[in-house]
Amino acid sequence: MDRDLSEDDSVDLSFEAESPLAPPAELLERLPSYDWLLHGGGQQIFFPPSEAPVRTQEPPSWSSFLEHSRVPVVTEEVAREALLSFVNSKCCYGSAAADDLIIRELRQQTLCRYRLETFSESRISEWTFQPFTNHSVDGPQRGTSPRLWDIKVQIPPMFQEDTKKFQVPHSSLVKECHKCHGHGRYKCSGCHGSGMVRCPTCSGAKRKARQPRRCQMCSGSGRRRCSTCSGGGNKTCATCKGQRRLVHFIQLVVMWRNSVFEFLSQHQRHCPRELLAKAKGENLFRDENSAVYPIVDFPLREISLASQRGITEHSASLASCARILQQMLSPSRDLFHHSL
Repeated sequence: MDRDLSEDDSVDLSFEAESPLAPPAELLERLPSYDWLLHGGGQQIFFPPSEAPVRTQEPPSWSSFLEHSRVPVVTEEVAREALLSFVNSKCCYGSAAADDLIIRELRQQTLCRYRLETFSESRISEWTFQPFTNHSVDGPQRGTSPRLWDIKVQIPPMFQEDTKKFQVPHSSLVKECHKCHGHGRYKCSGCHGSGMVRCPTCSGAKRKARQPRRCQMCSGSGRRRCSTCSGGGNKTCATCKGQRRLVHFIQLVVMWRNSVFEFLSQHQRHCPRELLAKAKGENLFRDENSAVYPIVDFPLREISLASQRGITEHSASLASCARILQQMLSPSRDLFHHSL
């Protein structure tokens, strides 16, 4: 049971800042695998182990894909149906003009789209804590904590972002609560430990201004029970939930992210780029592997250059802070039609 707090052993935290994520470093023993936590504190990104990318197949011949791919033909009827569908999607547009419109010419332009997705995993660690409830503690006495990249975790489906948190084995330490200094309670900031506050109705005057009768809210005492602590004068420590001790441990945070690089070839029609990005085209090829090759022989040189740039950018931005798990590239061809 919690002992009663006297005026001397209660702790006034009314002017203290919020609890830090980790207690002062001098309170914690050194963990051999995580000495940096005691010096830097806060959060740390762990570099992934160096691994050479594995490429199990040679890049395909893109020219052959273009030669054998089918180019759909858009007729006047198809173009008019598309126009009517757009008109019908607008509540105030009439369809008469679209029905009577004379289409003299249909000009077709082919656009190529290059999309690269890189699915990566990054890991950071940080101190965290929770109230100690006399449960079993997995501390350094049970062994050395493994390195963060040695901890096996379940990988989510590829290209689906997720974040999960795990407790690092053998990293738990039980310490006195650094917020209440092991008391489990602290002096109420509303009444400064007295349990009573000045009556807000009469402002402590025991009777309202220019009224002979005593204040009915405080029965003429000028003081009322503190609503913050219900008159107890102290409150349960919010950090340790009254348990007086905390179990500190290192938390592994694993983040899976999907980086996307997309490029559209140049075109000469005045069509908003955001609409072109939504257009559905013909997927020429899909290559998915732990590492993909850049395109080197695509008929449009700008697509080949974009492919090399996308792979280079993803490799440069992720190499030092994440591990690339899977890559997928999917060049496609979109048709853009202009009616005259």
